[in-house]
Amino acid sequence: MATKTATKLVKEIRVDISKCTGCRACEMACSAYHAKPRYSSINPARSRIRVVSSEHNDEYVPIRSTDYTPSECNGRRTYVIEGKEYSDCSFCGSPCPSRDLFFEPDSGLPLKCDMCESIPEIIPMCVQACGESALTYHKYDVMVDAKDQERRGGIEIGLENLVNQYGVDAILEGLKRMQK
Repeated sequence: MATKTATKLVKEIRVDISKCTGCRACEMACSAYHAKPRYSSINPARSRIRVVSSEHNDEYVPIRSTDYTPSECNGRRTYVIEGKEYSDCSFCGSPCPSRDLFFEPDSGLPLKCDMCESIPEIIPMCVQACGESALTYHKYDVMVDAKDQERRGGIEIGLENLVNQYGVDAILEGLKRMQK
């Protein structure tokens, strides 16, 4: 029997490391957007994007926070891109025990990039703030199995309704309380 397929909208932020100058405007825009109340303060420690830099080697790599990992990785590979040497950590967005990136400074909870989706159809603030176009926002459709899409669709619809009614922050706080 043939598998039915559907399309799913994928949103991503692409990084061109050759264009990043290390200005950190993306960090400031992100932290201002996620401040409570919104835009009331700028604290790059609360940003969901960080510029990993080595000024000595003129290396600047903007990375977005991804899922938390309870242990540090065992890989310590290096990559050479356009004559510059980068380590695995230069490209890793996982909050982990080996470094202090992407943890909320007051609570110590890991942060994760939400692509500023609490406001529908917004271009993420880090992309808007990037004057060098090192960060670009892209949307495209991909083919997915229709059954998987239906199953995920119900969960996503339910979560979307909760977010619309209570807001992302309230939902996340409720989940934190439930985990205890």
